[in-house]
Amino acid sequence: MFLIDTSRHGKPVYSAMINQSLDAYLINDLRLEGHGLICYINDPAVIIGRHQNAYAEVNLPYLKQHDIQLVRRTSGGGAVYHDRGNIIFENIVVGDTTDFRDFQKIGAPIVAALHDLGVAGAEVRGRNDMAIDGKKFSGMAMVKANNAYAAGGTIMFDLDETVARTVLTPDSGKLESKGIKSVDARITNVKPHLPAKYQAWTSEDFKNYLLCHIFGVEKLADIPTYHLTEADWAVIDARQASRFATDEWNFGQNPGYEHYVSHHFPIGTVAFNFNVVDRHISEIKLFGDFFITGNPAVIEAALQGVEYHAEAIKAALSTVDIEHNLSPVSVDDLTALIMRML
Repeated sequence: MFLIDTSRHGKPVYSAMINQSLDAYLINDLRLEGHGLICYINDPAVIIGRHQNAYAEVNLPYLKQHDIQLVRRTSGGGAVYHDRGNIIFENIVVGDTTDFRDFQKIGAPIVAALHDLGVAGAEVRGRNDMAIDGKKFSGMAMVKANNAYAAGGTIMFDLDETVARTVLTPDSGKLESKGIKSVDARITNVKPHLPAKYQAWTSEDFKNYLLCHIFGVEKLADIPTYHLTEADWAVIDARQASRFATDEWNFGQNPGYEHYVSHHFPIGTVAFNFNVVDRHISEIKLFGDFFITGNPAVIEAALQGVEYHAEAIKAALSTVDIEHNLSPVSVDDLTALIMRML
């Protein structure tokens, strides 16, 4: 295992737009064989999942008023808020992809580091969260490309929770499915749970502790490290200009179709936005915070033009690989969702 240093000219990069795009470069282009790790801190930003609708997940007027970046990551998962009180870690694995989708293994080193600080209530829980005494402090996500994947998450250390609550507008069904009445009840920062002797730590201090603990060393200089080169940064900059820094990528388009249905399944939230003309689905778009290796557009194409009737929808969905292009959700459940029967 080795560290990938993402600083530039010896200085940390705080741009979420750049940092969130690094995984795509690292697993698709650089492809350092083995198990790498990146760890960084962002300026204020909302990060949304690859298949989410920004217009449904984010308070965009507030975001723009407070100069908060909107950044779409290349992996699935839900919307999160980052600021300098938040730490992001990501495992970059090239070669052996056996552990892809195993969030327990991804979160275990973070939980172990917290346990050694005396935070006994830290645990990996649910589909892709880490929590302390039942309250979430981290959400994790993964993306795969051929024989490589990136897997990591956020760690709320000393995040401004007031801004996070205001700028994020999570799907109400997601909260209801967890038996929670407000966002406040389900999140926590790590810092308040640390023993008194660590209360003076900054996010940078905590990040350095995590890295040393994960690699089993006393100081950062002892960690095996690959430093991004000028050639690496030239490619990263080009990708920013062509894709990752564009509004088309980050905001996407809000279809604004007449019908909107969503439901929180065990694999995550699934939402359909569609129009019905002459009792047939004329346009349809699939959104959600699920993790996939396929393409949701395959499901959209199968439903295009189909009669808005349960049997016709069920027949259309049965022609595609739902598990590959969405996640393990039954055809019956998706049909019921589209027909508003859930």
